[in-house]
Amino acid sequence: QVQLVQSGGGLVQAGGSLRLSCAASGRTFSNYAVGWFRQAPGKEREFVAAIDWSGGRTYYADFMKARFTISRDNAKNTVYLHMNSLRPEDTAVYYCAASTLFPRTAGRSYDYWGQGTQVTVSS
Repeated sequence: QVQLVQSGGGLVQAGGSLRLSCAASGRTFSNYAVGWFRQAPGKEREFVAAIDWSGGRTYYADFMKARFTISRDNAKNTVYLHMNSLRPEDTAVYYCAASTLFPRTAGRSYDYWGQGTQVTVSS
């Protein structure tokens, strides 16, 4: 079992930054790739970014790779999503998820999910 606990969401003005955290239980966290997804009101869930087991490889959705950075610290069992130059259209619930495969952009490829955290960007 892997439990993912998210933090770092909130309200931010357009152009601002936020860092989301995804903390995992256990010492086997390094066996999992981690992805970030988001879901805005009235829209389907979409892939944001993923990072491999060691943190040496990353994969981003094309429309956000210039503004978002994914990283991980396996010593802390934590994956981060640093978001810069935020826009109102970034407003969504953000989820982290763990997978034994990399890279994967479909939610069905992920075995464990965090509880989600709200990010709201004001104009």
